[in-house]
Amino acid sequence: MASLHLRILLAASIVLVAFFGLTGVILDNAFRHSAEEALQARLQSYAYALVAVMEPDAQGAVQLNNALPIPRFFTPGSGLYGRVIRNDGRSAWRSPSMAGLVIPFPRGLARGERRSQRLRSSGALLASFNIGVSWDEQAPQQAVYTFSVAEDTDNLNAQLGAFRRTLWTSLAGVAMLLLAVQGAILRWGLLPLRRVATDLAAIEQGDKSRLEGHYPSELQGLTDNLNALVNSERQHLQRFRHALDDLAHSLKTPLALMRSAVETHQSLAVLRPLIEEQVARMSRLIEYQLQRGATAGRSVLVAPVAIAPVADKIIQALHKVYHNKQVHCRLQIDPGICFLGDEGDLMEMLGNLFDNAFKWCRQEIVVGARLITASEDAEGGLLITVEDDGPGIPTALRTQMLKRGVRGDQQVPGHGIGLAMIQDMLQVYQGRCEIGQGQLGGARLRLFFPQTPATRL
Repeated sequence: MASLHLRILLAASIVLVAFFGLTGVILDNAFRHSAEEALQARLQSYAYALVAVMEPDAQGAVQLNNALPIPRFFTPGSGLYGRVIRNDGRSAWRSPSMAGLVIPFPRGLARGERRSQRLRSSGALLASFNIGVSWDEQAPQQAVYTFSVAEDTDNLNAQLGAFRRTLWTSLAGVAMLLLAVQGAILRWGLLPLRRVATDLAAIEQGDKSRLEGHYPSELQGLTDNLNALVNSERQHLQRFRHALDDLAHSLKTPLALMRSAVETHQSLAVLRPLIEEQVARMSRLIEYQLQRGATAGRSVLVAPVAIAPVADKIIQALHKVYHNKQVHCRLQIDPGICFLGDEGDLMEMLGNLFDNAFKWCRQEIVVGARLITASEDAEGGLLITVEDDGPGIPTALRTQMLKRGVRGDQQVPGHGIGLAMIQDMLQVYQGRCEIGQGQLGGARLRLFFPQTPATRL
């Protein structure tokens, strides 16, 4: 696909060519019509001048009673010709300039009748003006004189040719100048886009870590989003690498225990429970560390995720898993409340919270989500609450369970690894988790997200 600069320049060039072409045609037609009207007006004035200086004699001819101040009528081959003829066919007068020429002037015009037409004589095209004149208003039609004046169009064509050459040369020059100026303006205007492309190439090659410099306001949102995307991907990759490093380090201990037990040649009865315990421990570690690395995190390009449908989907699945407990779950979530983040992260966090609530509750769970204002919290944002009527979480364990980097084998059964995953995800979203006692008497977990990832449809 052609570059943006070339596409805009090509489109603008087509528009300019069409504009100047149409302008040239309009100006050419206007000048031609004006020149032809001027020629007709001049011929009409010549005819009136002939009428003014002539009078008929007794034989029906006309005589010049006064000098005719148009010398071209008396110069052979001057290109200006005149003739007066009676409608009965009697020639009354012809200009000396018509010597040797036969011009098919019309005749038989009525008194006061005017006629303009093109005539051809000896291959030359002439423009003519003809008028019927009678000095006696009672004169019959045969006694009316037709005054005719004709001029060849060579001079008119020469004027039109000169004007057209000047017109199209000027328009072509102006068009080329405008195209050059337009190309320079486009190049200057699109310079920030080329700079963005250059910076992105530098980021791909590892020479830069982000888009730098000042960009126009129209591109500022794009560059900010690209920087946020690059930063998000870099953080995601860094989290995954750290998770893999932590996983490799965490697996050393259970592997060393199993190797030591095998090398001491202990009996199968002793090895079996030890291996089962360490395999379960490694499974929890792998699940925990991979979940930490796979957390997508906040992204400026992700669409808001409605919380109510996600929560309802998870609860419907858990009802099937814990169908023997007959759990009653109440959702207090505004349908318009949304989470600005990855839907998989939201499902993972809510899934762990709901699973713990279903596991430890007696019969009732309350799930809520709402937007809180700055008056309720310093930042304001999104608050998700999950309460159950179970035994709750002892106060002494609440802080310990939310510590970052707590190992899977150090967690309290039923709450440990899931809460550790939630805590790690919340750190990615700059959120926090609070554990307390709810109005139902059991545990109450509150997830708070700053105002950036909270929105309303």
